[in-house]
Parts: sequence; C-alpha cells; structure tokens
Amino acid sequence: MEVEFDVKITPGALYDYMLFHTYTSASGLIGSAVGALLVVGFFMGAGVIFLIAGAVILAYLPWTLFIKSRQQYLANPAFKNSLHYKMTEEGVEVSQGEEVQSQKWEDMYKAVSTPRSLILYTSPVNASVFPRKDLGEKTVGVIRIISAHMPPKKVKIRQ
Repeated sequence: MEVEFDVKITPGALYDYMLFHTYTSASGLIGSAVGALLVVGFFMGAGVIFLIAGAVILAYLPWTLFIKSRQQYLANPAFKNSLHYKMTEEGVEVSQGEEVQSQKWEDMYKAVSTPRSLILYTSPVNASVFPRKDLGEKTVGVIRIISAHMPPKKVKIRQ
C-alpha cells in the first residue's frame, strides 16, 4: 500500500496545529483553567478585575498563536511551495524540489487529527501537518496507512 499527495502549508494550517499542540499540553490546559476560574469568580461575586483578568488570559494564547503562525509562515521559505508526501510500507518521504527526507514508521511519535488537519508527529514537538482540504479523497487512504504502520496507542485520528 502506498499513498502520494501534495500539501500546501498555510498560516491557517499552522494555526490549527499550534492550537492543538498548545491546548493538549499541560501549560495550555492550566492557562485555560485559570482563565475560566477567574471568569467564574466574577460571576460568583468577585470584582470586575476577575472578569478582565480571565478574559485576557483566555484571549492571550489564541491571539499570540495566531500572530506566531503568520510570522512562522512568512519566515519559512519551505512553506511557499507545496510539499510532496509519499507514504510507503517503510515510512514517510517528504520532498520539495530536489530535497528529499524520509522517516521510518517506527520512529514516528504519534498521529492525531483535528477537524481541519491530520497531524503526524515526528517528535514530541515536530510534526507534519496534512490539511484535510489538500488530502481530499486520499484522506481515508492516509488514515489507513498510518493506522496500519503505527501502534494503536499512538494513533488518535477521528474521521
């Protein structure tokens, strides 16, 4: 089984990845919980400062990730052109122009999904992002090959 496809990394795709990565980490969850508790504190009779602080905390992270995704897109020349992926029995190969990199399935960290993307982590902090709009009808094939070559505990993909 082999699947080939091209993806174009956009600021929106980067933002989707950053939101997922941040809000599934301890710091993202703690920040959200603190912000929500401050807002709840306001509604339980605490001062308006609780509402302001909670709103700032809840809005800060998504806003900074939005800005960061735009900056990262503009700063990385690799995002200007499409990336070509080839998933084989051995692993995943990504190419752009003359440059080719590959990674074996056993070296993959985990695979997850968001409503907008499939994300294949190559390490705890690095990942390949596959926007669903770019995958189109190949989405099912990509999910199948990932699921066939990675242990089930590492795959958290919803169709």
